[in-house]
Amino acid sequence: MKRGQIVEGFAISCDYPCKARVQCEEGIVAVKNALPGQKVLVRIGRSRDGRADGSLVEVLCRSTLETGRICAHFGDCGGCAYLSMSEGDEVDLKGGQMKKLFAGRVDQSERKYGKAPEWDGIKQSPRVYGYRNKMEFSFGDETKGGDLNVGLHKRGAFHDIIDTSDCLIVDEDYRTVLTLTRDYFREKKTPFYHKTLHSGYLRNLMVRKAAHTGEILVCLVTASSEKWGEDDSVLLDGYNKALTGASYTGTLKGIVHIICDSLSDAIVPDRTDLIWGEDYINDRLLGLDFKIGPYSFFQTNSYSAEVLYKMVREYVGLCGGADGKTVYDLYCGTGTIAQIAAPSASKVYGVEIIPEAVDAAVENAERNGITNCEFICGDVLKVLDDLTDKPDIIILDPPRDGIHPKALPKIIDYGVDHIIYISCKPTSLERDLEMFLERGYMIERYGCVNQFPWTREVETVMLLRKK
Repeated sequence: MKRGQIVEGFAISCDYPCKARVQCEEGIVAVKNALPGQKVLVRIGRSRDGRADGSLVEVLCRSTLETGRICAHFGDCGGCAYLSMSEGDEVDLKGGQMKKLFAGRVDQSERKYGKAPEWDGIKQSPRVYGYRNKMEFSFGDETKGGDLNVGLHKRGAFHDIIDTSDCLIVDEDYRTVLTLTRDYFREKKTPFYHKTLHSGYLRNLMVRKAAHTGEILVCLVTASSEKWGEDDSVLLDGYNKALTGASYTGTLKGIVHIICDSLSDAIVPDRTDLIWGEDYINDRLLGLDFKIGPYSFFQTNSYSAEVLYKMVREYVGLCGGADGKTVYDLYCGTGTIAQIAAPSASKVYGVEIIPEAVDAAVENAERNGITNCEFICGDVLKVLDDLTDKPDIIILDPPRDGIHPKALPKIIDYGVDHIIYISCKPTSLERDLEMFLERGYMIERYGCVNQFPWTREVETVMLLRKK
């Protein structure tokens, strides 16, 4: 197999994250976004010793697993990978991927500590369509010089933005905001921000909608008017009138303008201005009330988040419960898990690096009448040096990159009997497990929740016990 060669083959398996093994006459090729059973054309990238990496060129024949619903953007959009499958087959596929991913660590734990971890399986989200409570869209064009679009990145492309106004994983209010925003700024001929030229105005559109209250927060992210060279006051006033004059199934709660002149593609706010209404929405989870702002971390699928947190609560019970114990909730976001653990704990410390999330966590605890939670703003790596109360249980819910390698030994050195690790990127958890297993922790049990139906991702929960 040579670079650039196009070969034909069948996808025989699919590992996390949606990386298939394609059997060709010339050998095995690893290909993203192919599904088991598909007959595909693949363009070879790297090749060595009869194995190669390649990119999907075309699906010649669909898999027998593809019996599900698809949208107009499927295959072009970089979001969903399994939308053409049935709900049951997608869940089975993801569960198998997780068992395979952790198989080496599970065997290592069993060999070292003499007990096989228990697999709790994978739980389905109660809602698989229209489930997201937050979406970040980008402004751009699908082809160079084309019409303004606001949507998601084209699969495998950094610059191309496709219109995703028919997206199935958000509800109709997102589609209303998306279409209205696109049409308004097209009519005004407003330029999008060019990442390479560092010029233009429109950058991102972030929409949050509370699952249980229906409250909607719209956040328009732009470059500063000074950088753009135009006065944006009239433009934003017209956008405000367009949004507030539209009809929604939920309730529009606020419109926020985020000014971001960062060179990176991430939303790094230089200033946040309230255009209309409130700069937050309210939602409920497991009987608790939460205030959610533009930058608050809150699980993007509220329906399956309740399944996830019930699983965490069950694992806390397997630790002997939190009665009278001190609990660390590290990377706590808006304090959801901390407040779930609080009723039976003597003290809960939540640590989070994002100030707005910590402020929301404090306010949320006050709303819910919880007095034994203390939320600390800072990097977990540094905050652990200042905490004097030693924990009895540690709950970890780090960002996608996992735990900072210097923070990991500090966490392990507490020597607590039980650690609960929640991961939205299972490969980060699999990597961090090496140190846990080396330093005396065994995997007691683990399971997953299909927190992000149809996408490549899955949420994993693991209970570690000090042996």
